[in-house]
Amino acid sequence: MAGFQHGLPGPFAGQDLPWLLAARARLRPDHPFLVWAPFAGPAETWTYARFHDDVGRLAAGLRRRGIGIGDPVLVHLENAPELLLATFALAELGAIAVLTNTRAAGDEVAYFAAHSRCVAAVTQPGLAELVHRAAPGLRWIAVTAHDAGIPAVAPRGDAFAALFAETAADRPRRAPDPALPVLVLYTSGTTSRPKGVVWTHANALWAARVNAAHEDLRPADVHQIYLPLFHANALGYSLLATLWAGGTAVLQPKWSTSRFWQVAGQHGTTWVSFIWFSLRAVLEGEIPPDHGLRMIGFATSDPPAARRLGVPCIGWWGMTETISHGIVGALHVPNTPGAIGRPAPEYSIRILREDGTPVGAGETGALFCRGVRGVSMFLEYLHDPAATASAFDAEGWFATGDLVTLLPDGAILFADRAKDMLKVGAENVAASEIERVVMTVPGVREAAVVGQPHPMLDEVPVAFVTLDGGVDAAPLPEAVIAACRAALADFKVPRAVHVIEEMPRATLEKIAKAELRRRLRGT
Repeated sequence: MAGFQHGLPGPFAGQDLPWLLAARARLRPDHPFLVWAPFAGPAETWTYARFHDDVGRLAAGLRRRGIGIGDPVLVHLENAPELLLATFALAELGAIAVLTNTRAAGDEVAYFAAHSRCVAAVTQPGLAELVHRAAPGLRWIAVTAHDAGIPAVAPRGDAFAALFAETAADRPRRAPDPALPVLVLYTSGTTSRPKGVVWTHANALWAARVNAAHEDLRPADVHQIYLPLFHANALGYSLLATLWAGGTAVLQPKWSTSRFWQVAGQHGTTWVSFIWFSLRAVLEGEIPPDHGLRMIGFATSDPPAARRLGVPCIGWWGMTETISHGIVGALHVPNTPGAIGRPAPEYSIRILREDGTPVGAGETGALFCRGVRGVSMFLEYLHDPAATASAFDAEGWFATGDLVTLLPDGAILFADRAKDMLKVGAENVAASEIERVVMTVPGVREAAVVGQPHPMLDEVPVAFVTLDGGVDAAPLPEAVIAACRAALADFKVPRAVHVIEEMPRATLEKIAKAELRRRLRGT
């Protein structure tokens, strides 16, 4: 496989994900690894020893149910301990965990199961019927018990707890193989069917080791996780990095503004990966003066509003395909506020104009990233050699589809997804440039700018906004346009501003701009 050549052992020769878990259980058996903090009921803790033992019993039970090396298993679960137990048990078998978005509709789940050729599934009571109908070819479906009031069995369903062997004595044994696929994570697929991004065991170890280094994670750290584990941010930046450092992961079902500080205080949270809506929610509320955070991660370094927390904030950029942060802020030296950071030492980064030449200071261009396939870059797009081949050029550079600006000081500013560039007459306009201005208008909670077709100018910008609670919507469009006129060239000013109750989403982190464009067309 790509990235594993004879005579070139790589950083993870003789290691895999089960090796890492076993090492942690041996070195820190009694240290808390996973703390489950549900919205109802008491928290539950798995030490490294307990988690390792439970994974072994589950792996033994899965093998009894016919799961072996290379078998893909659909893991369609919201955040819960069972998701992690299943993922690590499948890794121990040499099988593949196919982690899928629980907000997916039945047709999407059917696609995930069929495209990945899953042989079985693990899901939760509230989703079991959907999985049953969407994937009739599965051998079996195991159903957890963490949906209150919903039976833990379904058609073709077994209780997840019944999969466990009585002891871990019969846990599978195999030689570590870092080149073996271990995970499939599906991209959001806003304009086409999602692609299955294949991670090897070496990719998982890379995510663990490099993210831990970028974040300066330590054995005493407690990383609070609320983002969904079927995305690379929560899985790689938070959970796997914590495992590498030997720290503690506090897992919540999802974001809860009212519970955030309560959980953080109860369990001694020191590290959090924020996205915009969660950071804003925290900053708009009361911040405990004695909170234990020592650092946070976010899309940009040291945004001014985050100063209220009184701790450093490192920016970062990465994709499911890049495993870790290809661009990242520095930990202990000043960063450029608002920038995503500088090229990570473990990757090669280049920024090119449309003609393929490198950009100069102050210019915006297409972002390319290069690493080692199957180690620091994903192995392939599942069952799609054409898409895999087209993603890389002859020199191994991966086309990210993102546009970034090279600042005069060498830091990098995120501009937009390439597909979100507007063509207004002869001018290229980054939607994010307009959105940043719109977000300065008091009362605006979220903003998204898309292009509306125009008979003369190709397209013109139109803004969609959601508002903070209690804000009068009537004057907002005029205020947004006035702010844009004051800060932007005239061709960048939105021709219309639509106030909506909620943004359509491709994922928790991404607004579904294709849906906003459809609304403009009235389709």
